[in-house]
Amino acid sequence: MNVGGIDSGRIEAMMAQLKAAATKPSGAPVAPVGIGETPAAKVNFSDALKSSLEQVSSAQIKSEEMGNKFAMGDDSVSLSDVMISMQKASIGFQATVQVRNKMVSAYHEMMNMQV
Repeated sequence: MNVGGIDSGRIEAMMAQLKAAATKPSGAPVAPVGIGETPAAKVNFSDALKSSLEQVSSAQIKSEEMGNKFAMGDDSVSLSDVMISMQKASIGFQATVQVRNKMVSAYHEMMNMQV
């Protein structure tokens, strides 16, 4: 069944990617999972979401700490490292906001459905 342009196979692939992101250590890239592959185990959506939010939060904290160290004149932190860290934190936050917007939109769409 095709709901809003996303079929069930695509949704299963996205859930498998969330599962893979939740089980891998932070900082490791997540490889896309094919539609034909079956996930090894089930993952709780709230745990995957919490893990992702914690990763974004830690990236922001790390970025702020690096910026403060650089501003204080710490020679162990270079400007390029600070800028890269800030960009990673910014991209992570923007992605989180987009996911939130999609979830709110989906919630409103489901609430407006005729039963």
